[in-house]
Amino acid sequence: MNPIRTYQVCNVREANQNNWLRTKFIQRQDVQRVYVELKFTVRDCNSIPNIPGSCKETFNLFYYESDTDSASANSPFWMENPYIKVDTIAPDESFSKLESGRVNTKVRSFGPLSKNGFYLAFQDLGACMSLISVRAFYKKCSNTIAGFAIFPETLTGAEPTSLVIAPGTCIPNAVEVSVPLKLYCNGDGEWMVPVGACTCAAGYEPTMKDTQCQACGPGTFKSKQGEGPCSPCPPNSRTTSGAATVCTCRNGFFRADTDPADSACTSVPSAPRSVISNVNETSLVLEWSEPQDTGGRDDLLYNVICKKCSVERRLCTRCDDNVEFVPRQLGLTERRIYISNLMAHTQYTFEIQAVNGISNKSPYPPHFASVNITTNQAAPSAVPTMHLHSSTGNSMTLSWTPPERPNGIILDYEIKYSEKQGQSDGIANTVTSQKNSVRLDGLKANARYMVQVRARTVAGYGRYSLPTEFQTTAEDGSTSKTFQELPLIVGSATAGLLFVIVVVIIAIVCFRKQRNSTDPEYTEKLQQYVTPGMKVYIDPFTYEDPNEAVREFAKEIDISCVKIEEVIGAGEFGEVCRGRLKLPGRREIFVAIKTLKVGYTERQRRDFLSEASIMGQFDHPNIIHLEGVVTKSRPVMIITEFMENCALDSFLRLNDGQFTVIQLVGMLRGIAAGMKYLSEMNYVHRDLAARNILVNSNLVCKVSDFGLSRFLEDDPADPTYTSSLGGKIPIRWTAPEAIAYRKFTSASDVWSYGIVMWEVMSYGERPYWDMSNQDVINAVEQDYRLPPPMDCPTALHQLMLDCWVRDRNLRPKFAQIVNTLDKLIRNAASLKVIASVQSGSVASPLPVRTSPKGRECWGGWD
Repeated sequence: MNPIRTYQVCNVREANQNNWLRTKFIQRQDVQRVYVELKFTVRDCNSIPNIPGSCKETFNLFYYESDTDSASANSPFWMENPYIKVDTIAPDESFSKLESGRVNTKVRSFGPLSKNGFYLAFQDLGACMSLISVRAFYKKCSNTIAGFAIFPETLTGAEPTSLVIAPGTCIPNAVEVSVPLKLYCNGDGEWMVPVGACTCAAGYEPTMKDTQCQACGPGTFKSKQGEGPCSPCPPNSRTTSGAATVCTCRNGFFRADTDPADSACTSVPSAPRSVISNVNETSLVLEWSEPQDTGGRDDLLYNVICKKCSVERRLCTRCDDNVEFVPRQLGLTERRIYISNLMAHTQYTFEIQAVNGISNKSPYPPHFASVNITTNQAAPSAVPTMHLHSSTGNSMTLSWTPPERPNGIILDYEIKYSEKQGQSDGIANTVTSQKNSVRLDGLKANARYMVQVRARTVAGYGRYSLPTEFQTTAEDGSTSKTFQELPLIVGSATAGLLFVIVVVIIAIVCFRKQRNSTDPEYTEKLQQYVTPGMKVYIDPFTYEDPNEAVREFAKEIDISCVKIEEVIGAGEFGEVCRGRLKLPGRREIFVAIKTLKVGYTERQRRDFLSEASIMGQFDHPNIIHLEGVVTKSRPVMIITEFMENCALDSFLRLNDGQFTVIQLVGMLRGIAAGMKYLSEMNYVHRDLAARNILVNSNLVCKVSDFGLSRFLEDDPADPTYTSSLGGKIPIRWTAPEAIAYRKFTSASDVWSYGIVMWEVMSYGERPYWDMSNQDVINAVEQDYRLPPPMDCPTALHQLMLDCWVRDRNLRPKFAQIVNTLDKLIRNAASLKVIASVQSGSVASPLPVRTSPKGRECWGGWD
């Protein structure tokens, strides 16, 4: 009883029906894909009596593009071409004569559109139906604010699986933290995987649920950009305007240059207190207590200023430079100082200044406490040197330099001497002299004597000089040259030099031992772990001579056994060829030959042959087999088994959709078995990807590319590898810890294996599609994981997700992966459950099929 307007047709009793209905011209604007919602009813043909067999229960949906509204009753022609068919529309429910009509709702889409507008058309070929409503619409991602950036309204792409990049701009009063700013708009009109971010600028704080940045109010500030709120001004500071990035200090308060903006303003300290002096002849000890007011800082230091004053104390001058301060004169952290080398009977004034980190900001001098002292008389310092003027058989004449600090008038000198007998000195004798010279008489001929001298003032004797050895002449007046001190000195020097050499050698050995155990780069090269009964991989770079590793692990082949037939590619070091190998006593086989280009350096030759040194250690049906090397002829060659189907990624793209799930799982099982073998040998591949898996004519997959040469030199022309921390890393295939910290382990190879699984199940699709490497890093960090490829079994995608667990200790081992795949192969029914697109950790884009990339056939050597 609710009348509605419909278009109806029911010419079911007449054969060869071809009824059309067309809409008005619809402007496209910038829309690339259009969705059409249809509401309609269809009568069941069985409920209509006496009708021919031509009765239909379906109708067709078409569209026609045009730049102008030019359609007429006769143009375009009423047929599929020029109209483009979208789909044949069938009802979910039809109705009979005695029942009310059941309304069906269907949604279809079409695109890409390129002209100004389009018409919708409906074709009936003999159905009894009514068209109730048609709604044409498009999808878009509404404008949004994310990460303090504004992203504009963005129309979805031409395909349901398209990802459209929307560039963003920071909201007002925000600044960029990382660039570029963009969001991806997927085919359902949903935003996903934000890249880059903004944050509120200094002086502004987030508000309105992080969609605005408002200025800091009076009395508050924000010194750095970020998402934090504004803070009240620190003590002794204030603001005079809004959006303050720093609070200015009040009068008399300051900040040091190194103080952060959120630190309190401080003042200079008051003077030190309770100064105590203790004079000992010409030396002095000063002690004091800290100031009553430190100025609010904990970087308190002390300076001691020394002034020498006249007797009248009317004039004070700076102290002499020879005055010593222990531990130092300026910048003291202790409240005690020892001062020596002062002049005797002299008046001094000492000022103890208290300073802190902002004392240099204050226009006034530091506060200080002073103390006045008078030094006492001091004994003279030691005589520095003695000299022999003349010598006879029974006497010697000596002189010396007066003390540097006599500390008064020298009254006389005391000379002490004794005969040197073997290893000991004889009985000492003393004489005095009022001059700085003396004649010693009554000595033995040709004898050695040890002599010391000291000066005396009214304050007493000073210290003796160091013992000095002199010798009298023989009876005939000659002088012996056999001074014992010379060989003693030479012997001591030799022993000392030998000791230094031994210490240096020990230090070098210890350093090398420590480097071997702690240097990660050294440890990474030495991948050797001793396990009884197990063959262990040995890194060829641990050999001093790389040629020795080649001789040990690779068989030398005579060049006469090798026949090159054609060049099939170009590698980093030279050409890659297909050829034949005929060894004595063996049948002729096809081989792949990698050659080293002419004019190579020694390093290039070493790096080239290192791949053979690695491959030669492996023996497994899923690892590429090394036949041998040619190093004694030119060109230098590496010869391996020939793999007819080349690299796995290009092979899958050329045979898209041609294999059963069991065949694909069999390929994955072979790769996992090869990686299980490598992991058991403690070898970490670091570059596991479908491009580095080779396939033979029996669909056997074998792991290749052990040269790692691409890690040694940058190659900007290859975007697959991105420089990071001094090396090159295939970002899309590499585990997060390997990208961030270069932590390559078998667990990181497991992550890469999960990407290989995705490549295989998507028939060589590029992981993460056209996202940039930095976008991939950001997405993985946000727990984004690749969705299941089309028609991918749930069990396989779950295994992929297990390989992509962030904690590397929780990822499965390759042995577990092999067991899991074996169980799936034995239980083929488990592979019939297809994963949904929403299996990823966060919203996942649908897989996008791209055209095959033109990569070289030999994935491991391209």
